[in-house]
Amino acid sequence: MTSFEIYLKRNAKKFDAYLATFFSNGTHPDMQRYLYELVSDFTENAGKRHRPLICLLACEAVGGDPEKARPSAAAIEHFHTAALIHDDIEDSSLTRRDEPCMHVAEGEGLAINAGDLALSLVCGTVVDDPGLDDRTKLRVLGELVAMTTRTIEGQALDIGWARDDRFDLSVEDYLVMANHKTAFYSGGVPLAVGAIIGGATEAQIEALRSFGMAAGLAFQIQDDVLNLVGTREATKKDYRSDVTEGKRTLVAIHALHNAENRDRLLEILAGRVEDVATLDEAVAIMEAAGSVEYANDYARDLIVSAKSELEAALPKSKSRDLLMSMADFFVKRSS
Repeated sequence: MTSFEIYLKRNAKKFDAYLATFFSNGTHPDMQRYLYELVSDFTENAGKRHRPLICLLACEAVGGDPEKARPSAAAIEHFHTAALIHDDIEDSSLTRRDEPCMHVAEGEGLAINAGDLALSLVCGTVVDDPGLDDRTKLRVLGELVAMTTRTIEGQALDIGWARDDRFDLSVEDYLVMANHKTAFYSGGVPLAVGAIIGGATEAQIEALRSFGMAAGLAFQIQDDVLNLVGTREATKKDYRSDVTEGKRTLVAIHALHNAENRDRLLEILAGRVEDVATLDEAVAIMEAAGSVEYANDYARDLIVSAKSELEAALPKSKSRDLLMSMADFFVKRSS
């Protein structure tokens, strides 16, 4: 277990308790059942909370008080909640974190509305933060608005390519999509926001942002790989669903450019297949093309370069070391 994983385990529950304070009952008793309870329950069924916790680490790494960054870190996690609720609807997913998706359990209308509430909390949490001066609030809000826009842009590419059966894509196309859809809000912006609140220099802010973008992209690439070659137990999500859904992952795009059986792979990816033997066949084609190895190497190279740049930009500290460990964790995960 990396030191970053230990940090997450020690701090996630404390941050969970803080997040729970954001879900009021509303002005009518039924608002709790049809809105606040849905978002609260979804948030309680937590992931690892790496996004808000790295925001706190970045603040501390530049010499700031991480407690000052807690509301902004929560705002980023509210965005994550909204993105997942809406993403499950857009992808017609059935389960999330071993539970039925909200739109399955409660209906699409209430799920969309719950996601909208979480989205409203993103900027609202920062506006209502008594610990930040107005100038810092405006800068953080600008980061969060840009983060939201970039993520939506990436999601539009992902959904549009799937709708139009687009497989005429390059590795560069994938990198644009993945950076927008994942890296901004999973790495780049949480670290930049924490640094801003911590009073970092502009050079430090941009170094942390660059590090976060690289780590966030590596995180997404590793997610793609785990969906294909992780164990069913380790992934705890729809195993090989990326093949069924014809996802334009780095592995798939590389294979479509390099596999000997490209036509067969294209047929499988376009066919929305669920048969286990056919999914195995698709993965075998990708592995034979060296595409899984290519994706793993790409993620690893991103992290090596990013760690070197961060080490040069920040003074040595426990928080900097934890961020470096985060980068290793992102590419060494088994789940």
